[in-house]
Amino acid sequence: MRRAIIAGNWKMNKTPSEAKSLIDHIKPLVADANCEVVVCPPFVCLPAAKTVLENSNIKLGAQNMHWEESGAYTGEVSAPMLKEIGVEYVIIGHSERRQYFAETDDTVNKKVISAFSHELIPIVCVGETLEQREAGKTENVVKMQVEKGLSGLKVDEVRRLIVAYEPIWAIGTGRNATPSDANYVIKFIRDIITGLYGNVADEVRIQYGGSVNAQNAAEILAMPDIDGALVGGASLKAQDFATIVRSC
Repeated sequence: MRRAIIAGNWKMNKTPSEAKSLIDHIKPLVADANCEVVVCPPFVCLPAAKTVLENSNIKLGAQNMHWEESGAYTGEVSAPMLKEIGVEYVIIGHSERRQYFAETDDTVNKKVISAFSHELIPIVCVGETLEQREAGKTENVVKMQVEKGLSGLKVDEVRRLIVAYEPIWAIGTGRNATPSDANYVIKFIRDIITGLYGNVADEVRIQYGGSVNAQNAAEILAMPDIDGALVGGASLKAQDFATIVRSC
């Protein structure tokens, strides 16, 4: 049985002191959660977040990382750096990284391999643009992203992997795929992983992301193949995030 996972992607929001305050508000609201709960603050907030997350059921994630352990990569952060400060999860290949910072399927794959080599669990984002969706290319785009992003992984790594299906046209727009549409693509993703790695695909948790909020979460999370949500704006509001967590 796959355990649902709700992860909050804070994006470029909150200072360290604001992060601590938000987490303090979230903790009691999700203390009895039946699902796994993760918060992903900006890099500068991670140490502060870690201190306030001690003795709670909330885990810490980062929003990105470089694939090299160290080197002349100004402004970048490596897996060993994240691991040492207590990060357990890392978002890789978010559409905003692909759109604004030239992320490719190849760099996503390098980061996924590096994350696993340093015992971080990657949350690998895939999804199509509105133009691709309207052209009937959703399956082709998602298939390529999954196949390239997961290339070269070991079966045990795939078992621990998290995939987030985020249709780009639904991120931050207030629009979201219908629950049945989201479930269809997520089942399609699971079928792709089955083709690549066999029955271990049944253990892979696949989230939905894209304007998930307190009002639509329950309907989305009730779908049989959707194993949680990657939450953007609603994760910055303690009550809304807690409502989504309780929807599991």
